[in-house]
Amino acid sequence: MWLRGGLALDSCPKSYITAESEGMVEDFLVRRRLGGIDFRSLSARQVEGFLFLEQALAEELSLRSVSG
Repeated sequence: MWLRGGLALDSCPKSYITAESEGMVEDFLVRRRLGGIDFRSLSARQVEGFLFLEQALAEELSLRSVSG
């Protein structure tokens, strides 16, 4: 069983991640690391994905600060 936050799976989560999704996560992390994201240069799909990733990252960091 895999548990993370409010998510539970009974198989490895890596099998649920597509190459496109992995690429979007990497793109998000690189853009964020380099000083921000210019949403005007992104597609609507990318904006939605990046906003979701930003929220998930904020929740992860919040959980770490509470438990650590």
